[in-house]
Amino acid sequence: MELTFSALPNIPLVAPQDNVAELIIAAAQSKPIEIAENDVIVIAQKIISKAEDRYVTLNDITPSEEAKKLASEVHKDPRYVELVLRESNEVVRKKTGVLIVEHRLGFVHANAGLDQSNIEHPDGQERVLLLPINPDLSAENIRQHLKNQLGVNVAIIINDSMGRAWRNGTLGLAIGVAGLSALEDYVGGEDIFGRELKVTAVAAADELAAGASIVMGQTQEKTPVVLVRGYTPQQPTDPDQQGITPLLRSKEQDLFR
Repeated sequence: MELTFSALPNIPLVAPQDNVAELIIAAAQSKPIEIAENDVIVIAQKIISKAEDRYVTLNDITPSEEAKKLASEVHKDPRYVELVLRESNEVVRKKTGVLIVEHRLGFVHANAGLDQSNIEHPDGQERVLLLPINPDLSAENIRQHLKNQLGVNVAIIINDSMGRAWRNGTLGLAIGVAGLSALEDYVGGEDIFGRELKVTAVAAADELAAGASIVMGQTQEKTPVVLVRGYTPQQPTDPDQQGITPLLRSKEQDLFR
């Protein structure tokens, strides 16, 4: 199998109400690349959040007493901590400079995904960018738009940079999925020696998101969309296995919380 990751060029700085699907079509045509059946398109969370106007100006935030207390413990701006709390189900871990939470969408990561890098600050007003309200729906809307305009079925992954337990550094992980099984289940299959697989499941969406993240870069590359070709996505057959949900380990099964 040959698998390629290609950054789509000429994606402009995204503004609220921009149509990300149309930006992808224009970028592909400019190379030119013909988006084909079963392609996987990985999109950086940041441009989805920008298009959906998920900006918040810190000066508009009044921190609660809880946020002020927590901010003093972790040495962060109380207004920033207030936003983290609003976006979270619970605080999982905290120490100076570190605030790990369970996001309302179920992700366990730092600062509820609040982003301050590569964000415009009009009139000197400090802003942060929140995660999309429903990344799975955002991905599905883009998938449907591309299908309607181009006549092809593609898969969409929205990725974001996250840290991991046990290892240093961040990598791209999927936060929104449409058109493929995020978790591929091989239980009941056999290995090359005929041994039945008992627990094997592959986080396919995360693997593709991580590969695309290398191509996207983390600083000034301006390549927030990557086309993955050569991978045949598995399709979820159970409605409960749609989207990102299969990748999220429940609190009851999490041995490290």
